[in-house]
Amino acid sequence: MMRKIVISVLGTDRPGIVATVSGILSQNGCNIEDVSQTILQSEFAAIFLSALPEGVESNQVLEALRKGLHPLGLQVLVKTMETRQPVGRTQSSEPFVVTTLGSDRLGLVAGVTEVMARFRVNITNLKAVFRGGDDPHRNVMIYEVDIPVETDFATFREALGKRARDLGLDLNLQHREIFEAIHRI
Repeated sequence: MMRKIVISVLGTDRPGIVATVSGILSQNGCNIEDVSQTILQSEFAAIFLSALPEGVESNQVLEALRKGLHPLGLQVLVKTMETRQPVGRTQSSEPFVVTTLGSDRLGLVAGVTEVMARFRVNITNLKAVFRGGDDPHRNVMIYEVDIPVETDFATFREALGKRARDLGLDLNLQHREIFEAIHRI
């Protein structure tokens, strides 16, 4: 069975971080299978999923990454990946996109995600950017979610809409295929 590791890298953004991480992984025989990377204001954040070759242990890869990334002021964490089925993927679900716009205030993400958790909706990707204070068009949250097929969709939509209104948010809920068709360039 193929052993896999999850590598998290955090620190101040600068050009070349992905090249450095991927180079170190390649030098250690690790094949990158998935990457999610973003910049949050001035902070770099990335998660790499990598296969470990025979004879290489995760602690060896961690030490190589620390040696290469510490001089750049970057923090790294390596975790062995569990081989069980991921939570949220074991049930049949439909992909949706939830977007919100509204004035920035405390508790927006917590308020929206509490409703999702209550209905066992799994968030697969989240981007929340708050840049405009009271300018609602500069404060956006985009959630990609998997809604279990057994969920009463009308009840979920109603609960999510009520929470959005309580938080002063404009909310849009669309099936991912419709969202992608509408936003295709």
